[in-house]
Amino acid sequence: MRKFLLALPVVVFAVFAGLAFLGMQREDPEGLPSAIAGQKAPKVQLDPLEGHAPFAQADLTTGGVKLVNFWASWCAPCRAEHPTLMDFADRGIPVYGVNYKDNPAKARAFLAELGNPYALAGADPQSKMALDWGVYGLPETFVLGPDGTVILRVTGPLTERNLQTRVLPALAEAGLAFK
Repeated sequence: MRKFLLALPVVVFAVFAGLAFLGMQREDPEGLPSAIAGQKAPKVQLDPLEGHAPFAQADLTTGGVKLVNFWASWCAPCRAEHPTLMDFADRGIPVYGVNYKDNPAKARAFLAELGNPYALAGADPQSKMALDWGVYGLPETFVLGPDGTVILRVTGPLTERNLQTRVLPALAEAGLAFK
């Protein structure tokens, strides 16, 4: 019994090290897999966000490529990625916003200060929509094809690295040339 107890920490460490090594072998070790990739966008459940028209399921299944972005005024990475969302909007790519568990006045102030990239936006104060979409943390952005199929999920802010390696190729896959 004593030998077993002495060997237990070594075995636990070896198992942990093996799992960590396997995790690092993934193509994007920081990315979280999406259970909805390749499927139609989950249900849209939004409350109105003052001054904005919320989007509906039909908005995701008509037209061209679009982005759905989950954000909040209290989220520092959301502030960091905001210029990228503004650039998408300026280039005519619809960005739909989901304000997650936020104070409505602070959300309005955030958009007034930084600009509004959202073609349509609504609030998800109870995180009902976020749960259906599998949102893990903020910000999260989903690239949707013209028929509303989820092509890509990006966890964390849209950075130059993930734009070049993941987002732009997903936009091209969806039929949109982005320069």
